[in-house]
Amino acid sequence: MKKLLIACFGLLHFYVSAQLPATPDKLYGQLFIDVQMQQILPDGKTFVDCTPKRKVADIMYDYGLQKAAGLDLKKFVTDNFNIPVIPQLNYVQKENDAAAHIKNLWGTLKRDADKTVEGSSLLPLPNAYIVPGGRFREIYYWDSYFTMLGLKESGEAEMIEDMVKNFAYLINEYGHIPNGNRTYYLSRSQPPFFCMMVELLAGIKGKAIYQQYLPEMQKEYAYWMEGAEKMKDPAFKRVVKLPGGTVLNRYWDESTTPRQESYKEDYETAEAVAMELAMRIRVSTPEKLKEILDANKAATYTHLRAGACSGWDFSSRWFTDPNNIHTIQTTNFIPVDLNCLMYSMETIIAKALKLNGKTTLSKSFTSKAAKRKAAIIKYCWNAKTGFFYDYNFAESQQANVISAAGVFPLFVKIATPAQAAGVAKTVTEFLLKEGGIVTTTNKTGQQWDAPNGWAPLQWTTAAGFKNYGNTTLAKTIATRWLALNNKVYQATGKMMEKYNVEDLTQLAGGGEYPSQDGFGWTNGVYLAFKKMYGGKN
Repeated sequence: MKKLLIACFGLLHFYVSAQLPATPDKLYGQLFIDVQMQQILPDGKTFVDCTPKRKVADIMYDYGLQKAAGLDLKKFVTDNFNIPVIPQLNYVQKENDAAAHIKNLWGTLKRDADKTVEGSSLLPLPNAYIVPGGRFREIYYWDSYFTMLGLKESGEAEMIEDMVKNFAYLINEYGHIPNGNRTYYLSRSQPPFFCMMVELLAGIKGKAIYQQYLPEMQKEYAYWMEGAEKMKDPAFKRVVKLPGGTVLNRYWDESTTPRQESYKEDYETAEAVAMELAMRIRVSTPEKLKEILDANKAATYTHLRAGACSGWDFSSRWFTDPNNIHTIQTTNFIPVDLNCLMYSMETIIAKALKLNGKTTLSKSFTSKAAKRKAAIIKYCWNAKTGFFYDYNFAESQQANVISAAGVFPLFVKIATPAQAAGVAKTVTEFLLKEGGIVTTTNKTGQQWDAPNGWAPLQWTTAAGFKNYGNTTLAKTIATRWLALNNKVYQATGKMMEKYNVEDLTQLAGGGEYPSQDGFGWTNGVYLAFKKMYGGKN
């Protein structure tokens, strides 16, 4: 009987594993590595988004034969794969009015329900959705909340509902909402805005929406809190236990390999970090050295992937040396913005449970939210500087990077009025620029640092100050951002992924890829701000 149970378990494990969609590295093996490391296609994301022109097994068989005989790798790829088109030029329109352009653009950025394609990395979704634009040819998790703000102003309630349905589908299918609907994104999520999406949709269609999506909201919460009740170590996946038993969250990715869409960049970063370590340590044997360096590389990959999970990929927020990505330590931080979103999740779930008549469980979530609020203030608030910071639990101290994440306690309404006043003073002094809010005060060449500003952070910051009655600062941020968006639109005919908010004569830059246009969350925040504050086109 025991042997039979073991055999049955083995078959079950095989069956479950077989149902997980294969990632490009698993499908294409050495071909994947060769293409990415040789940069046959300049953007590492291109190959992982390709679709095969014929059966994967046939492609791999021929690759094995032809590689042994010598081959033109780029020709092999173009002969055997459909290369995705970069559609930026399609976005250039002739409307003089940016708002009219955006409303017309929804059709360009819309994708209908997907069909399964063998060998594709796309995770098919059952309903229509909006993509950000440019190289981002799939739905993205946290982007979509800000896109929905604009869809609401455009009267696209059905599209919002379709997107919420898609995210609910992903939660039910995979246990969480991945970074985007690609197989190579399944190992991580992004800033958890699903509950806020439900709240947004409920504001349009009524309170029954809370009840409809309560199971998925609870499942997502369980994903983020996995292991919290039985933790033996200080940290496990997405949860961290602090002295006294307080549990907060961090960003995390399940994988310890280079990101497939940025394979070469991550590989080279990890190799450089390992080389630096090798020069500092002395060990008894080459085998021991290899063991240490392999563990170091795996840790670097985890930090890089967790940075991608945060949505801030990359920023000096995650570095111990602001100017050196080799010092990335993302998983050592308790991010203030993430934990504010978790607080919001707990309060919205509590509301939905109450509407469902589950009073006792609702009170439990209200209690969880209250404890989290107290912990955020305890670990992230700095009374001396008047600002909220990330907390480095590995070093038992606050980080010192002033960033737009520090305004999230105002966005979810957990700051006191006095704290909100301190944050306003700090933001005005350090983050407010001519074109809106800068991401951090550090100029590092990373795209989530100065001089760049990003639409979602303009919204959360302005909304945060509006929550505390500081309408003047909220309006200043919004109108400066609108003016910059309009200026760039008039010059280029495009809405951009990010903007240089310090020097309005320059475009934003930095990061692993060129600045993209389209662009989902910029469009959404533009229309939402315009509804609130107007703005000349």
